[in-house]
Amino acid sequence: MLLALLAEASRAGSWCAVVGMPTFGAGAAAEAGIVLDRLAPVPQPGPEWPTVVAALIDGVDVVVTAVPSTVPASVADRLAARARQRGSVLVPYGRWDGADVTLQVVRGIWQGLGPGRGRLRRREVTISARGRGAAARPREVKVWLPGDELTRVIPGPATVARPGATRLRVVAGRG
Repeated sequence: MLLALLAEASRAGSWCAVVGMPTFGAGAAAEAGIVLDRLAPVPQPGPEWPTVVAALIDGVDVVVTAVPSTVPASVADRLAARARQRGSVLVPYGRWDGADVTLQVVRGIWQGLGPGRGRLRRREVTISARGRGAAARPREVKVWLPGDELTRVIPGPATVARPGATRLRVVAGRG
């Protein structure tokens, strides 16, 4: 889901950054459709993680960051406020209290394998979106990954996600 989100943003002309994800590979990113010329990877931000994220928020449209194990609420609030002020989108990957929207893959079905042979080609996933304010009403959509674009297939009521499912939190974003 993360790769698909970045692919859509970069293809639309947005600059993107990925912070604190040393296993994030350029090959997989390119295969997912991310425009590498518009991607700034920062695999090891070090102890100055908040400073690195803040600097990227100032100059990049979409900042995805792995969340360190402990992020003080004051730091999280400052980064979210900065993203709102700059018109950037901050997407923490991991626990982030106070997120405006939480996206979570709650189900997935792979396609591509035949009887006894084949390759996994794509996956239909159900994404649950929950949030605060205008996003308070839970929503659930099905999308194909990889796909040409993230498009809604079937709207429906949100369901309770199973523990350990993939979670993305959108902290601040453009109107």
